[in-house]
Amino acid sequence: MNSSSDVTCSAARYAVTRRSALGLAAAGLAAAGLATTPGVSAQAHAGPADPGPADPGPADPGRRGMVAKLPAPTGPHRIGTVSTRLVDTSRRDPWVKSVPYRELMISVWYPAAGTSGGAGHPLAAYMAPGAAERWNATAPHGIPEDAIDFAALRTHAREGAPADMSEGRRPVLLYASGANDPRTWGTSLVEELASRGYVVVTIDHTYEAPGVQFPDGSVKDDAPLRKAFADAQQSGTVPALLKKVLDVRVADSKFVTDRLGALPNGLSEVVDRRRVGMLGQSAGGVAAAETMYEDRRVKAGLNMDGTLEHNPEPNGTNLTPVARHGLTGPFLLMGREGSDRTTEPSWRAFWTHSTGWKRNLTLRGSMHQTYTDLSALLPQAGVGREVVEEHLGTVDPGRAITAIRSYPTSFFDRWLRGDDDHLLDGPSGRHPDVEFAG
Repeated sequence: MNSSSDVTCSAARYAVTRRSALGLAAAGLAAAGLATTPGVSAQAHAGPADPGPADPGPADPGRRGMVAKLPAPTGPHRIGTVSTRLVDTSRRDPWVKSVPYRELMISVWYPAAGTSGGAGHPLAAYMAPGAAERWNATAPHGIPEDAIDFAALRTHAREGAPADMSEGRRPVLLYASGANDPRTWGTSLVEELASRGYVVVTIDHTYEAPGVQFPDGSVKDDAPLRKAFADAQQSGTVPALLKKVLDVRVADSKFVTDRLGALPNGLSEVVDRRRVGMLGQSAGGVAAAETMYEDRRVKAGLNMDGTLEHNPEPNGTNLTPVARHGLTGPFLLMGREGSDRTTEPSWRAFWTHSTGWKRNLTLRGSMHQTYTDLSALLPQAGVGREVVEEHLGTVDPGRAITAIRSYPTSFFDRWLRGDDDHLLDGPSGRHPDVEFAG
């Protein structure tokens, strides 16, 4: 990343602020300057019947770190994925004003056709190499730099596999990661939802994610946002910057929703644009709530541990519009240990003003990043138990992953498919770590 010294020295303070004020991810900013790496591939995934990521074979001398594995999805569908660039010519880029348009990279995850599920197509990479290099350099969320080879990590989906059109149009979900996290950082959950029959679109917010690699091989890093944050700290305008981050994410999400009818690989014929949901972790969860408030096309939403206000520390002021006014549609709040509608001021305001169906779940023993792929990857990174507990809490990572997959699936099945398994009616012995706060 191209970082200046004034931005680098503020990294630690930025990590705290972005987590608490907008549910922003709790990782520091990378200080290293990295060169652009050419080459990008579309991403795709295979499903539960697929044998999963193959053994990578003998170590590549140029490989960085170990090749970790994601947990296999458990749904009945094999899955595929494709990535594509979207360009919004109706607005200038909000972070780099010299760019007269807004460009994004998205990945689409979906049930693949046939019993083979696109077995002739390669398993998709977790990240494109240029994006992986930048993500690795951040030593993300307790994973030491070079401990895991993010470029070599494979998903369970097949690149460009044909979509399963046998069941007609399917509900579509937008997934938003935390601030300064890549769109891949919730792949374990996204794969599960795709294996359960959903089309899921993941979004990279250009110049906010650490590295976004485009089809021409160029990589856009997060230097513009880091500079904006350093400037906001000096001028005392951090809440205004946090509001802008959310506004940009909501505008990006609306634009992606506009383009659901023009997805690649025949997927525009698969998605049901009348059944759109949105979910996300941290700032992604805030974006899900705010997008649902502003865009009636989003029928159901889920926020995983995102604070609904613009303050450096949450105190119930500078609330987002959705927290001030609430929602009339179904919404699920999932929080970490000690954070629920009774302790989190913005969640309390949202709860009071929302008239639609709502639930608030707490994953006991969890931390902010438990709701991401960190639950699967950090225990494989060669770190000690104390590091795992510092970043993930004391909850068993395997049980956490199961819960984090089960409740979103139950929620969206109920509200986008009319299929209620009653998991959200109350506490379940199948998920002893999940507590109902409302």
